[in-house]
Amino acid sequence: MVALRRYGWCVCAAMMTLSSTALSGPPFKTDDPEPVELGHWEAYVASQQQFALSETDATLPHFEFNYGILPDVQAHIVAPMGYQRTEDGARYGFSSTELGVKYRFMEESDELPQVGVFPLAELPTGDRRLEGTEYQLYFPVWLQKSWGHLTTYGGAGYWINPGTGNRNWTFAGWQVQYDFSDVLTLGGELTYNSPQVTGAHSDAGCDLGGYVNLDEHNHFLFSLGHNFLGAGTTFGYLGYQITG
Repeated sequence: MVALRRYGWCVCAAMMTLSSTALSGPPFKTDDPEPVELGHWEAYVASQQQFALSETDATLPHFEFNYGILPDVQAHIVAPMGYQRTEDGARYGFSSTELGVKYRFMEESDELPQVGVFPLAELPTGDRRLEGTEYQLYFPVWLQKSWGHLTTYGGAGYWINPGTGNRNWTFAGWQVQYDFSDVLTLGGELTYNSPQVTGAHSDAGCDLGGYVNLDEHNHFLFSLGHNFLGAGTTFGYLGYQITG
């Protein structure tokens, strides 16, 4: 029973890490290589949730800020409040801080996609009941190509995931979206991740979501999906974005 409970905590920690790093390319888990333009910024107030039979994990809410510090270079920070509910009860507090730098090293052309990297660091700065005590690092490569109103992007990366019972793991995803108007964009993605903890299995999922552009600077983001391998979790994203 003790071993099972310890394993459950490892799974919860991995799930919480996944939900906070999904922050990726809101409202999707997959990200894109396009940075915020030099001197411009975007801010999010959002919640990302993951529901399983025996636990619920969420950022409630999280705050994300991206800023174009150089041409083709974006600085990134996420500060999440975390919520976790298991059979042992509910917990709420500040969770891991996420820092990153997105760098696009190849511009899109008529024939070729734009390509960039977006290394991230998860720092254990919050409530130890919601996270592990170890840092985590992510090294992905992202590609994107557009044809008129249709855009597709995706890629893969490798997570350095130290700690007892943890495993280094890979995340890969691909997304397709279509601009139906200046107001509405809808899309969907497929994702895959290898096992994150000892004894776990690979997982894959899909989700649908999009953006509602209230005006040039205010945007509503949403997605809902399901993992069809592993624990069979349901996950979602709701957020409000301001750009400037």
